[in-house]
Amino acid sequence: MFRLDMGPEALLETDEQRQLRAVLRDLLGACDVRAEVENPRGCDRSLWDRLAREIGVHGLAVPEEYGGAGCTFAELGVALEELGRVLCPAPVLSTVVLAGHALVASGDRQACARWLPGIASGGLTATAVGFLHPAGLTAERGPDGWVLRGTADFVPDGEGAELLLVLARAPDGERLFACEPDAATCERTARRVLDPTRRQALLRFRGARAEPVGDPATTAATVDAVLDAGRVALAAEQLGGSAHALDAVLAHVSRRTQFGRPIGSFQAVKHRLADLLVAIEGARSASAYASACLAAGADGLPLAASAAAVVCTDAYRLATTEYVQLHGGIGFTWEHAAHLHLRRARADEALFGTADDHRLRLAGLLGLAD
Repeated sequence: MFRLDMGPEALLETDEQRQLRAVLRDLLGACDVRAEVENPRGCDRSLWDRLAREIGVHGLAVPEEYGGAGCTFAELGVALEELGRVLCPAPVLSTVVLAGHALVASGDRQACARWLPGIASGGLTATAVGFLHPAGLTAERGPDGWVLRGTADFVPDGEGAELLLVLARAPDGERLFACEPDAATCERTARRVLDPTRRQALLRFRGARAEPVGDPATTAATVDAVLDAGRVALAAEQLGGSAHALDAVLAHVSRRTQFGRPIGSFQAVKHRLADLLVAIEGARSASAYASACLAAGADGLPLAASAAAVVCTDAYRLATTEYVQLHGGIGFTWEHAAHLHLRRARADEALFGTADDHRLRLAGLLGLAD
């Protein structure tokens, strides 16, 4: 049975977290999302380097022994929220959260020592393969060690990742492998997807060399931990996007006039904004609690992660809908930022399972399922 096992102080933002938020908001305020997504790398390398080296975003939740800051996910959650506000296309979710958490959760100290310092410094991009969608990847022993075969589709940031953490079926069951791909044995093709700010790719492994990571007996637990970390991270991004949408709408309805008065003074508009504010504040609470659970390693993390997924997904959908509609005709155009947020919100709805998937999971966790 789930229980609330931490006090309200765990959900309050610290002075350090507020300072981190202010620094990131100042840096990301100049982020040109459309220019970023047109970059062949999917992200301006200078922005990636500044996030890693000037602010230390990539190493926030990485243990100090592996070159990180030794903070918790609560600090990383602040960064993810700010990245979500501007739809920053930098592969932080795939590299830092999915791949980074997979290495830490695996408990493989040798693998962590080899690859985590590169992730923490920003010198290495990475992603997880086969975690989000059934991929049917296999691993077999070749003359020189393990090799991977098979196809994985819609891999986040898979086209340019320099390290792949791959879930594959070996003769003794599913195992986690690390692969540094090369063009000869790993073909990578960018997919055209709804959300251009989060690239995805089709990967075909043809005997790609790989190294096992972690104990095969704990593979399932590692995958579950990575997916829950991804859900919490995505909820933080969705919260940031929702907050941006509300701020943008408030600014617009305060300026736009009709019948000689700002449209924000009309009661119907006020009601819609009030409903949106309530939804966003609920998402803020759900995201903060899920981040606190992940930071503390609380037993209630699976429930908190799925609850945050439901609440933040619903809030972001409502926020982007109002973002478009309350801006009138301009909100429906490609040139407006509302269009990009709408695409991100719809794509996010299925990234780690739909809201209905998480409602079913919550029912099972709470003992309410038949």
